Amino acid sequence: MAAITNGCLGNTFTMGLPNASADLSTEVEVDAFRRLFPLRFFEKHLLESIRPDARPLGRARDTTIALGAVASANGSALAKIGSTTMLAAIKMEVMTPSMETPDEGCIAIDFHMPPICSPIVRPGRPAEAAPVVAKQLSDTILRHANLFPRLFIAAEMHPILELSLVSGKAAWMAYLDIYCLDADGALYDAALLAAVAAFSHLEIPVVSLNDDGKIVLSEEQGLSDNDPVNKEKRKVNLGSIPFSLTCILHKNYILADPTAEEESIMETSVTVVLDTSSQLISLYKPGGAVLAYTSAIQDCIALTRPRVKELQKILEEAVSGMEVD
Repeated sequence: MAAITNGCLGNTFTMGLPNASADLSTEVEVDAFRRLFPLRFFEKHLLESIRPDARPLGRARDTTIALGAVASANGSALAKIGSTTMLAAIKMEVMTPSMETPDEGCIAIDFHMPPICSPIVRPGRPAEAAPVVAKQLSDTILRHANLFPRLFIAAEMHPILELSLVSGKAAWMAYLDIYCLDADGALYDAALLAAVAAFSHLEIPVVSLNDDGKIVLSEEQGLSDNDPVNKEKRKVNLGSIPFSLTCILHKNYILADPTAEEESIMETSVTVVLDTSSQLISLYKPGGAVLAYTSAIQDCIALTRPRVKELQKILEEAVSGMEVD
């Protein structure tokens, strides 16, 4: 085996070895450049209208939904967008409504980011993104009347009406908990998808009167001779479901569905929420160095429209799969 030494550069090139060594060396150099100069690394890809994960700039990552992920919940779903993973579960409990709203139930939404979801989330410290995502979810779900056409007063977007059991005496309290299992970018998109999927899977439990005249879950009191207040478990009829798409703005480029790495390097993001009737629900831009001009916002909305149709199809297929099972 022969070796040739370049005295000027001090490099040694070995002849007769497989190309794997050269490929490994190149891979190490690329990885080092990516770590040392992340923005320059991404911009080199942007010049070719491609991203490091081989996606075109406007394409979202592969998305999946699994319904019924939590057997003990009344409705649940596991949603994945790329590596970003969200688990949503809904638990129904009977509550006494307030005197001001005797015919209304409630939804309580909590968003959790445990330390396992990301290296930047430290044990004992709340994640900075958690309250932001929770607020966005509340704004979308609780204020979007079209999501629950039979649950809200359409004109005023009041809390849920269909969750009333007996006026002034009993109503449903729906606890929606969303857990981030892997935070690899576009957290709100995945959290909203998991939430609406959990509502699509939700079954309202059967309740009845106990011996004390209180309304309780039938499962809690076991078999009873008392007539149930609601005769059987039932699904919630959803209306126009909201879906979202987060985009990154960088110079003249728009990147749909960013990863956590892309979000950390290119900090200006825009999240568009549309429902399945193409109605604009909300637009969210949390600061950033790039100004969101009208043309950029229009481009983000244009990217969101086909994404909403794609997510709607994925959800419908998941629901159909549960019905077949």
